[in-house]
Amino acid sequence: MGFLYNIGIHLAHFGLKCTAPFNQKIKSGVIGRQNSFKILQENLKPNDKTLWFHCASLGEYEQGLPVFKALKARYKQHKIVLSFFSPSGYEIRKNSPIADVVVYLPLDTKINAKHFLDLVNPELTVFVKYDIWPNFLNELKSRKLRAILISAAFRENQSFFKFYGTQLRDALFAFEHIFTQNENSKKLLESINYKNVTVSGDTRFDRVSSQLETDNTLGFIETFKQNELCVVAGSTWPEDEILFINFINSEVSKNVKFIIAPHNIKSAQIKNIQEKLMAESVLFSEKDTKQPKTAQVFIVDTIGILSKIYSYADIAYVGGAIGTTGLHNTLEPAVFGVPIIIGNNHSKFPEAQEMIDNGGMFSISNQIQFDTILIELIQNSEKRTFSGNNNLEYIKKNKGAVTKIMTYLELK
Repeated sequence: MGFLYNIGIHLAHFGLKCTAPFNQKIKSGVIGRQNSFKILQENLKPNDKTLWFHCASLGEYEQGLPVFKALKARYKQHKIVLSFFSPSGYEIRKNSPIADVVVYLPLDTKINAKHFLDLVNPELTVFVKYDIWPNFLNELKSRKLRAILISAAFRENQSFFKFYGTQLRDALFAFEHIFTQNENSKKLLESINYKNVTVSGDTRFDRVSSQLETDNTLGFIETFKQNELCVVAGSTWPEDEILFINFINSEVSKNVKFIIAPHNIKSAQIKNIQEKLMAESVLFSEKDTKQPKTAQVFIVDTIGILSKIYSYADIAYVGGAIGTTGLHNTLEPAVFGVPIIIGNNHSKFPEAQEMIDNGGMFSISNQIQFDTILIELIQNSEKRTFSGNNNLEYIKKNKGAVTKIMTYLELK
């Protein structure tokens, strides 16, 4: 199995190099990985004490961030190496203040794993969720270097629990402890005889809770909102946006402000939204030259401010689940105590179903359902308050994962 896995990694490397000229995202990853060892050599000295944090992409980074911050505060004399597999994580967080060095994770070959750990030699390694790379983990284990997995979420249909998943399954035993998001993940680990496991919950609850301690003021949003009821649509895709375009173009949208933050900031997609809207709209990039307060729709053609924008929402919509791209972060608006609307493809997101069951979130599958629940929430302030409070209480009830993880590490 190990031989086949290693052959597969080399074939994948060849495939990525062949595809790179035709895909900018893949090209960024290929070029970035070529520079990883050089960046490490330039920024680390042989006697440096280090911690290594690894995330697949941006979502895992956000999950791990509360733990990363706590470890950075505890290990003040250590340099922190942060690695990403995906270009979407690296390109957005390559200047993250949490780390001293940020790199692409080299492809998971035995030679790369040895070279990487020769340079980094981490006192503690933290992987997030389930981005498991056997050669790196086996090399950590052979060197008796500490490693933990946090916010792990497993499903029965994953390779770890299949007869053909020996390589990945064995790699899990390189972790001295695994912290899972839920009881089911713990049971799955125990079914393969992995015993050092704790149900800590999802670190994202700690992450979003910290947003309440942040200054979320955005003057240009206050100018736009003008104290009117505001619906914020975050991380939208075209299939989400058409729901809003149709609704805004109807009579029922009067006296309501809308903020749309597309997931992909593409000029053609932004232009398409504006052309189809009959209402006046303004872009973030135009806020200093146009009058935001006269517009009914504010389109966010930038990144990094959606979490703060949610604090101005009376009703939130989170994109990705009306199509098949995957539901985006629903906890970010939930922490501000607002009701949330999502699409119906959310089976892989247990927190969504839990908030639906709690009466704080509403799932729709078509325009009629969307219009119906949005009108009800706009017109019924009591329902907005009740649903929003349910979401906030859900966040409060589920935070605390960071404390459990740090308590374990402090006892070791």
